[in-house]
Amino acid sequence: MALKVPKANSLQLFKEGYKHIQGLDEAVLRNIQAVNELSDTVRTSFGRNKLIINHLGRLFVTSDAATIIRELEVVHPAAKLVVMASQAQESEMGDATNMVLIFAGELLKRAEHLLIMGLHPSEVIKGYELGSQKAQEELEKLSTYSLPTELTPSSLALALKPAIASKQYGSEDLLADLVAEAALAVMPKNPKNFNVDNVRVVKIMGGGLSSSKVVQGMVFGREPEGTIKKITRGKVAVFTCPLDIAQTETKGTVLIKNAEEMLNFTSGEEKHLEKIFKEIANSGVKVIVAGSTVGELALHYLNRLNIAVLKVLSKFDLRRLCRVVNATPLARVGAPTPEEAGFVDVFETIEIGGDRVTVVRQLAAGDPGYDAQTPGEKTRTATIVLRGATSNRLDDLERAIDDGVNVIKSLMKDARLVPGAGATELELSKRVEAYGSGLKGLSQHSVKKFANALEVIPRTLADNALGGAEGNEVISRLCAKHDQKGGETWGVDVEAETDGTLKADEHKIYDSIAAKKWAIKLATEAAVSVLSVDSIIMSKPAGGPKVPQQAGNWDNDD
Repeated sequence: MALKVPKANSLQLFKEGYKHIQGLDEAVLRNIQAVNELSDTVRTSFGRNKLIINHLGRLFVTSDAATIIRELEVVHPAAKLVVMASQAQESEMGDATNMVLIFAGELLKRAEHLLIMGLHPSEVIKGYELGSQKAQEELEKLSTYSLPTELTPSSLALALKPAIASKQYGSEDLLADLVAEAALAVMPKNPKNFNVDNVRVVKIMGGGLSSSKVVQGMVFGREPEGTIKKITRGKVAVFTCPLDIAQTETKGTVLIKNAEEMLNFTSGEEKHLEKIFKEIANSGVKVIVAGSTVGELALHYLNRLNIAVLKVLSKFDLRRLCRVVNATPLARVGAPTPEEAGFVDVFETIEIGGDRVTVVRQLAAGDPGYDAQTPGEKTRTATIVLRGATSNRLDDLERAIDDGVNVIKSLMKDARLVPGAGATELELSKRVEAYGSGLKGLSQHSVKKFANALEVIPRTLADNALGGAEGNEVISRLCAKHDQKGGETWGVDVEAETDGTLKADEHKIYDSIAAKKWAIKLATEAAVSVLSVDSIIMSKPAGGPKVPQQAGNWDNDD
């Protein structure tokens, strides 16, 4: 007879205050529920705005999923896995973050039915990995258009419009043209080395979006410090140290015995400072950019020597400005060597919508004053000056531009494009389902569920644009058209001009193939990570006892 040893009730494995959740109902299905909540929250932002107020009370009106999840502090551990996947998509591609969240949520929703029916999570995981692999193989075959090697503003704007329209529907033509113009102005000889940091945005309240423009160079929202406001074709010196009389490290006491000593006290320092600035002026420098304070005495001498002074306190902006003028930042006050000095074609103060701003730019061919005999260096930074009525509107326009610039970065790596408007996802769904039907074993069920989950993108587009009932009919029509020969490019028509469907390639609606591949890969990885968790162990949060809350305002009289 086997001896049964009773379990000890008081066995303590972890520190007091920990939580241990395990099992299918407690851990897996709860995790799936949490991810579905997050997915449903951002699903409607496919074309619709959300109003977010973060922990600091700052207001955001946006449909950008990356901004929404960054400002909503997600604490659930399983939902955090999906958030991290979407952040990886944001840093890698800069677009399709919402697709990662929606698709991962839908994969888990479909997996829930299989788990309740008795399938083991490992079977579901195996099927999802097979489905993801097949979807990425088929995606390669769906590319119908590729960016030409000779980039033009029109071809680049064409590829940008769908990404920008997802954030700013109706303004995509104007914004795509601005982004394309700015990107081509700073495009290196090898486009694969394109740096998104070279396209800057400056927001100026007032006016309308149509007043926005691209400036070759940098725009600063402040005036120069001195009286000199405009310089053309001059050398630039960049200093990171203060432009002032040197201060001693220790305090000292000076005894002055008569009036003559009093007059001579500061004259030595003044002469020394004047000598330094004369040396700088003699080296041909016409513009000084200071990264720290500028003393009154230094400003007086610089004004006398007709040298313009601009104060730039942000070290990031200072670094970008050095790229624009091709200068080396100096940590000492003195005349720069020819290698350390930069050069600028135009340094001027202009008024935009009542705000006076300083523009540092290089002239391009076709600009007034451009000298073809002595062309300056091609500008390395372009600034889009955005105009709008409210700060929220300007912030959202900036986010749309950031997405557009990131799309250019991904297109420089892989120039292939696939039909947009949900057409690619629907065609992949059809092909993966056919692949799943030919498989043997239990994993075929999860491959089919993976195929069904891909339909969530066109379905969400149709629901958000046309409403639930009409959306279902549109998806039925699309499925019928995709079953016909040559129907791979049929997608959702959000304006519903005919029957809610359109040919994406005829309407020039394209998505980056690289962004799609990454989104499918990351969403599948996130869903698999959540499904592979069978227990959650949370230790007690660090920190002492919380401060008791006061009832009402303590300062009020009773």
